[in-house]
Amino acid sequence: MNVPAMHLVKSNDVDNDSPNLSDALQLYLKLKEVDKNKTFIRTAHRNVEYIIKVLGNKSIQSYSSSEAGKFRDWLIEQGMSNSTVKRVFSSVRAIINLAINEFGLNILNPFSKVYLPSSHNVNVIRVIPSEDLSKIQSICKEEDDELRWIVALLSDSGMRLSEALGLTKEDINLNNSIPHIRLTPHPWRRLKTKSSERY
Repeated sequence: MNVPAMHLVKSNDVDNDSPNLSDALQLYLKLKEVDKNKTFIRTAHRNVEYIIKVLGNKSIQSYSSSEAGKFRDWLIEQGMSNSTVKRVFSSVRAIINLAINEFGLNILNPFSKVYLPSSHNVNVIRVIPSEDLSKIQSICKEEDDELRWIVALLSDSGMRLSEALGLTKEDINLNNSIPHIRLTPHPWRRLKTKSSERY
């Protein structure tokens, strides 16, 4: 019997052309991890593990937008901030979008249209009082060792710890009319963003 729009009715059969979520992750890492650091890889794994824990490791076309909403609610229940939830969804969307494109699937990403709360409850970073910084800096002068050099350097510059630990002697210029440190990427230490390259 010919039923109008029968081709739009979903079948219970899983489409073999659609990878499951863990396969999509492996494809994503295979193509993207070449120029990425360990944090990128660890974050992608963790975000996919969250979904598998809540929704299962299914074919990527088997997830629904209502399940994506359930996943969002679970993340919030875990105490994650709105900005963290948005970062998790951004990572998951990228993983699934890549698989959709690579496998030539004609499906929508169920994680792309989920409502995410605005980040009005952002935690304000507290500033260390200047008298506390002065105390830390004076303690750093009591002994001459690398640990105290690093703490003093961070207290004066506001650099990230990884940035300070990756410096070379050539990066530090104390004999200039304006003493400065030049932060550039090195083979042993990348910078977090392009704008992190600075004086």
